[in-house]
Amino acid sequence: MELRIVDGDLLSQDVEVIVNAWNRNLIPWWLLIPQGVSGAIKRRGGLKPFRELGRKGVIPLGGAVETSAGRLPFRSIIHVAGINMLWRSSERSIRGAVRNAMTLAKERGYSSIAFPLIGAGSGGANAEKVLEFMREELRSIEYDGEVRIVRYRRWVKDMCFKFRT
Repeated sequence: MELRIVDGDLLSQDVEVIVNAWNRNLIPWWLLIPQGVSGAIKRRGGLKPFRELGRKGVIPLGGAVETSAGRLPFRSIIHVAGINMLWRSSERSIRGAVRNAMTLAKERGYSSIAFPLIGAGSGGANAEKVLEFMREELRSIEYDGEVRIVRYRRWVKDMCFKFRT
């Protein structure tokens, strides 16, 4: 496995599949106001991935399901249940989400995947601890491809915008 830690925007990564840190899918998606990665997917990719996600039913904590990528340039999106019913992440949910997303990626034959810091946004976990859990879990997985962990940095996005204009 080629593991890279990068700063930037998850939706701008040149990979086959991205991971969306989601919830357990108990509350209908249309009742939620997606934030973070989910909000960006909805704005840029449309509603199709979330409609598909709604048909998947309840996701066990740490579980993973796959949908299309909507209007995004990826082959698919893997949604992981990284937070519990109280909207909090834990070491268990983060590790399970990484393990189950990687299982899906391997089963589907994807050669590259990008993760956000699962549970560090609305899940309330410390970003450095999340990164540590994710790296440790990924080290225990055999995968013949590239894995990126993307740390969202608003200043990177802002700087890219400034340089393009």
